Amino acid sequence: MMQIKLYHSLWSAAGRMVLDLDMEIHPGELLAVYGPSGSGKTTLLRMLAGLARPERGYIRFGEEVWLDTAKRTIIPTKRRKVGLVFQEYALFPNMTVRKNLEYALDRGQSKSDVEELMHIMELEELAGRYPAKLSGGQQQRVALARALVRRPHLLLLDEPLSALDTEMRIRLQEYILQVHNTYSLTTVLVSHDVHEVIRLADRVILLEEGKIQEVGGAAQVLSLPGWVRLEGMVSRIVPGIGAGFAAVVVVGSAEFRIGLSAEMAQNLKEGDMVQVALQPSGQPVLLRE
Repeated sequence: MMQIKLYHSLWSAAGRMVLDLDMEIHPGELLAVYGPSGSGKTTLLRMLAGLARPERGYIRFGEEVWLDTAKRTIIPTKRRKVGLVFQEYALFPNMTVRKNLEYALDRGQSKSDVEELMHIMELEELAGRYPAKLSGGQQQRVALARALVRRPHLLLLDEPLSALDTEMRIRLQEYILQVHNTYSLTTVLVSHDVHEVIRLADRVILLEEGKIQEVGGAAQVLSLPGWVRLEGMVSRIVPGIGAGFAAVVVVGSAEFRIGLSAEMAQNLKEGDMVQVALQPSGQPVLLRE
């Protein structure tokens, strides 16, 4: 369990704002932090990483105390076992893909860890290329792999896919889920993208003006501006209300239980790909093309 209590004064476009957070992050979960620009999302990630210091508060990761201002305890970034990925790729332009990853290895760490990540992230054919010869999506895959080289316990993602087109975003979302599950990471994702949050997050924190407004599942927390369409897979068909049926549909790491008509229940089977439409209220409806 990660326990976080932070207080810090910030200046935003609207003037002075106080970041005042009291929250927990569960082991192994993918937590999304969602909210308008200037609400303190990036500052939160920087404090978790040790790149910024609050006026007061504490950060506890399991049995480790990373920060406790009352006791003047401050564990530096390099000792926090944190991987951090920003919007900017920040790759070394004079190093190949392989060298960028190897540079991130701890002293004495085996280069086999780099080979494993290159395989998972499908970077093997790009190993000898320099960043200037890579597409944006390829560079972001390298940046994500580099953040994982030291086997972090906590992965922090600050809108890492915002500059990519829709098709590439969806593909990289799959990579994020894959590495999150493969390495049993605890992951915190900052995103403005409703589709991305619903697809990836186990829980969502809604942050506004430095304060947590709501915490819960994505469909319940987000005030959706309109209908949102997502693709998912039918996990199983189960009894519904009365004599009816319901489909359990998996979308990324989210699971929706959706009522079915008798005709839809007859024509659906496990493994079918379907379209899920989320109403502004967050209520899911099944669409089948």
